[in-house]
Amino acid sequence: MKVAVLFSGGKDSVFALHRAIEQGRDIAVLVAIKSENPYSYMFHIPNIDMVKLQAKAIGIPIIFRKTKGIKEKELKDLELALKKAMRDYKIEGVVSGAVASQYQRFRIEAICSDLGLRSLALLWHLDPEIYLTELIKAGFKVIITSVSAHGFDESWLGRELNTETLEKLKLMHQRYGIHLSGEGGEFETIVLDGPVFKKKIEIQEAEKIWKGDHGQYVIKKAKLVKK
Repeated sequence: MKVAVLFSGGKDSVFALHRAIEQGRDIAVLVAIKSENPYSYMFHIPNIDMVKLQAKAIGIPIIFRKTKGIKEKELKDLELALKKAMRDYKIEGVVSGAVASQYQRFRIEAICSDLGLRSLALLWHLDPEIYLTELIKAGFKVIITSVSAHGFDESWLGRELNTETLEKLKLMHQRYGIHLSGEGGEFETIVLDGPVFKKKIEIQEAEKIWKGDHGQYVIKKAKLVKK
């Protein structure tokens, strides 16, 4: 069965792609949506343009579509992107990286149902600690690109997600109640390398932007390098 992978470039969508490949799925195309609304209910925002470089690094074509990001109406743009994937790549299913968000999963499933596609939420309700441990052990290089919850400060921006970072996140989960994998929007990530990458991404220029109690790590320039 040919499938498309809903792709944001963050850890969840990349790990869902990894799992789909491990399961023997035929990955035909990645599908990414860029929202003009920084508070989109559906779509990943930080460094979303990097998905084009990530697609090249992975070696899978990508459908990249923009949306105004208006709640509910933005789903139409996702539907149009999936229709294009059906037309151009003959997909029969859609892989998503939804972990705990019922809002996202149910809307993806509704669109898939309307289009006659199978919805595959391969990370759904994984134990966050087990998930992140597996992600790190698999060799993915993940950095934090956005934080917006009590307990985080500017030093978290650009930090690599490794065993030491995971231990600190576990303490913050106990102290502040953050979702361990950032499913509540507490933090966002980007993946620079891993088992699914044929080339790795090297950041050449980036900027930390901090505004009181939240911030972003904005990647301004990056390139592909051999592994």
